[in-house]
Amino acid sequence: MHRDSQGRLLPGHSLIYAGEACQKKSNREREKRLLNFAMQTAREAGAILVDRLGRALQVSNKGDIDLVTEADLASEKLIIERIKSHYPRHAILAEESGDTAGLPLVSGNSEWKWIIDPLDGTTNYAHGYPCFCVSIALERAGKIEVGVIYDPMRDEMFAAERGQGATLNERRLRVSTVDDLNSAMLCTGFPYNVRERPNFARDFANFTMAAQAVRRDGSAAIDLAYLACGRFDGFWEDGLNAWDVAAGVLLIEEAGGRVTDFTDGKLDIYTPRVLASNGLIHNQMIQVLAVG
Repeated sequence: MHRDSQGRLLPGHSLIYAGEACQKKSNREREKRLLNFAMQTAREAGAILVDRLGRALQVSNKGDIDLVTEADLASEKLIIERIKSHYPRHAILAEESGDTAGLPLVSGNSEWKWIIDPLDGTTNYAHGYPCFCVSIALERAGKIEVGVIYDPMRDEMFAAERGQGATLNERRLRVSTVDDLNSAMLCTGFPYNVRERPNFARDFANFTMAAQAVRRDGSAAIDLAYLACGRFDGFWEDGLNAWDVAAGVLLIEEAGGRVTDFTDGKLDIYTPRVLASNGLIHNQMIQVLAVG
């Protein structure tokens, strides 16, 4: 920023500064609208799930033990239709409708991509176990900008916008302050192809011995949201997809936590191994995962 001898902005630079300020304000307003849209969409999708919970549902298998219900499909249909209506140029990657190769459901030249899980915790849901959620994230040019996880059974709306922090029902979130793995409560999930991941049982046993407690709730998105608000201190899982973690990763980062792969490398949400923590026990968790 350039000023004259009396401290006043030089005319040309004043215009540049004003233009930059206006652009930042415009971007902020746009992302706030996107976050509000994601929150409202997640709430409407969650209402569908609650309405159908406990009914006789049509359930089918995507794999040996991986389920999909008609509630998944109804929730996803609503989310996709709303995105197409409001943001028709945006790409979409959805769990049930997306290509198995990970290609966007709706392609195009847009740098924006919605990553959605219409029902995370499908097996829980199919059994009437009330631990499930809707997860919606928005990626721009490879970076998650908006993330929302909605638990309709508890009416808990976890939301984050890059650079603006994370909230639970509009109250600011922070990760826990536990700094000793021995005092930490961790969470994980069992991969659907657990038979193909022999290290899972070893890691689970090692963390059970090293931590105060380990929980397994059956919804990776809720696990990550709970870590962001301090209910859990650490999380690890192998076998996840982008729609499982995209929103939760942003929540944790914006709440002051840390997310990497198992070896402390930069996380790519399109790879299956995720390690997340409050940041204080992260290195201790990496050491446990490194045990052969």
